Amino acid sequence: MDNRFFEHPILNSPYEYPSRHWELDDQGQPTQRIIEKRRQAAFITPVPKPKKRKGSAIQKSLDLSFDEDKGLSTEEQQYNPIPIINELRRQVDKWRSQPNPNDWKVTPETARLLQHWRHYQFSGIRPFFCQIEAVETAIWLAEVSPKSRKSSGPVSLSCVRSGIERSGVARQARKHVSGVRSGGCEDHLQA
Repeated sequence: MDNRFFEHPILNSPYEYPSRHWELDDQGQPTQRIIEKRRQAAFITPVPKPKKRKGSAIQKSLDLSFDEDKGLSTEEQQYNPIPIINELRRQVDKWRSQPNPNDWKVTPETARLLQHWRHYQFSGIRPFFCQIEAVETAIWLAEVSPKSRKSSGPVSLSCVRSGIERSGVARQARKHVSGVRSGGCEDHLQA
């Protein structure tokens, strides 16, 4: 039996963009296949398979409800932040990939900070990618997004903005990128 997933579960450096991930099946089990792109945001709880199964028993998934949504979800409608998280990541990735600081749509001070974080050769303790990405997301939301007119993705920029505003915070929006629950958009409420 091939156990590459368990022998080498970590594929990415904590200091670099997460460019690979292990594929998981519908039950959250590793398929032993490496996918050469960042994993889309999703609520996945991989649970080890039992050593012995009786008959064709299928492992049940855990119910991860949104307790901290503070009134966004009701019994009739459940808030699903996943499309907003994925669109926010896509927009920040697209913005981050622009090599010319003149195209970043940020203040000169912010451009200098971004150049430092992205290009400085740290000799000791250096920030993790997720820390820089959280700051970049805050910058994108505060400085870049208001200057952008539209989105070509499945979730519009106005939906991302309204979800973030309605949830009350850009602080929670920064958590979107790292997978922590927050904000909402009624277009993505599911009955």
